[in-house]
Amino acid sequence: MTAELWAIGVDLGGTKVEVAAVDSGGQLHHRLRLPSNVKAGPAAIQADIVAAARDLSERTGSPPVGVGVGVAGQIDPEQGLVQFAPNLGWRDVPLQKDLRKALGWSVVVTNDVRAATWGEWLHGTGQGCDDLICLFVGTGIGGGVVSGGKILTGCTNTAGELGHIVIDMNGPSCTCGNRGCLEAFAGGWAIARQAQEAISLDRSAGAYLLNSAAGQLEAVTAEFVARGANAGDPLALRIIDEATKALIVGAVSLVNAFNP
Repeated sequence: MTAELWAIGVDLGGTKVEVAAVDSGGQLHHRLRLPSNVKAGPAAIQADIVAAARDLSERTGSPPVGVGVGVAGQIDPEQGLVQFAPNLGWRDVPLQKDLRKALGWSVVVTNDVRAATWGEWLHGTGQGCDDLICLFVGTGIGGGVVSGGKILTGCTNTAGELGHIVIDMNGPSCTCGNRGCLEAFAGGWAIARQAQEAISLDRSAGAYLLNSAAGQLEAVTAEFVARGANAGDPLALRIIDEATKALIVGAVSLVNAFNP
């Protein structure tokens, strides 16, 4: 890659940070994965991003034309300000300004799943589609909507918070402060919470998951639950089944609303 043909993409989520060198065709050439050090605060995570970006620049042999950062949260696109990122615990963090100052390169910050929707639309299975919905399930749940050949942003740039559509008004609490959100049933953190709550009520039923987490209840994660379901563990299967049902309800609602 040359200086004219590559950029850095950053995916900043609640559990991990991925930093990659990307060419003009959208192909990844180098990729680094780091844990999101949420408890240490924004400065620590920014320092990790800066170090990884410089590493990629050294590997490539030239500086990138720019850095694009997708963040799991609500973004002010004019300032690149992370207004609210519940899974990171951030409010009003000037990420774009801070990274530009640290790196000296052009930096753009946007919502992570909207960036992913752009990628799927331009380079993935959404090519040629004027209407599509992308639903992304990870630590949280988000998405993007393309309607009539345009990606929807909303008047405050927060369109696409698909994980926070309410599918059960009496459902469990969500990190956004609401109850019954899709994410509160099927997001990674919610799956972990369900597993931990079930194990605390019946440790024998949660033996497989507890053993996977070396006996530490708080260490039981959605990844362990997914592995348990694949292995046929009854508790894990029940949790994944409930999460799947929630995703189906949410997806049907989205199809009815947007007609992709």
